[in-house]
Amino acid sequence: MKINLNPEKDPASKIIVALDFPTAIAAINLCDRLPEVSFWKVGLELFIADGSTVLRELKARNKKIFLDLKLHDIPNTVASACRIATKYGADFLTIHASGGKAMMQAAQAEVRGSTTQLLAISLLTSISAQELASDLKVSVEVPEYVAEMVVLAQKSGLTGAVCSPHEVANLRSLLGDDFCFVTPGVRPTGAALGDQSRVMTPKQAIAAGANYLVIGRPITAAIDPVSAWKQICQDC
Repeated sequence: MKINLNPEKDPASKIIVALDFPTAIAAINLCDRLPEVSFWKVGLELFIADGSTVLRELKARNKKIFLDLKLHDIPNTVASACRIATKYGADFLTIHASGGKAMMQAAQAEVRGSTTQLLAISLLTSISAQELASDLKVSVEVPEYVAEMVVLAQKSGLTGAVCSPHEVANLRSLLGDDFCFVTPGVRPTGAALGDQSRVMTPKQAIAAGANYLVIGRPITAAIDPVSAWKQICQDC
């Protein structure tokens, strides 16, 4: 299954809200406060804490699910994990492109025919150009590295990727309109950057070619999450 690459004009349809909480109770409480949100992200922390409970609750509410586990292991292990993950009915599931072509092909083979679409993680948005060079010893610049990872993902059979909004415009020209781009590192004007190094505003990210935006702390950590959500929708 492929998620709609061109969400409705309603800005809310383009936003995936990150349930970055340590408990199912906290996550479900936010869902109760924001019934207008149609797409939720369940990341590693919440999944380990109580993932099955949250995922079942989201499915019961007919919500779309971005299961952001960033799987990265030998091909057989990742393929087996993807096969099991499809049972949750997630719409998106992430794996690291740096795991290589064999790993991505094996994972894609296991989700084929399910409702789950794999997204390749190109480069974590917390990693700066300096860290890529000095810590990871990657000699190419960030845009080139990200492009190589995303093109490798496409060649491996994947139809979507997660990348910084800064790379989307170039990637869109390389991969065309049928590839899905989901962008974290999106911050409203004036919001704290947190641990994100490569960011854009929601409006800028959409203009660059992003299909979906992942936004967490500007909403979940806000004093008034409802007002923060509405303001972000207006800013798209």
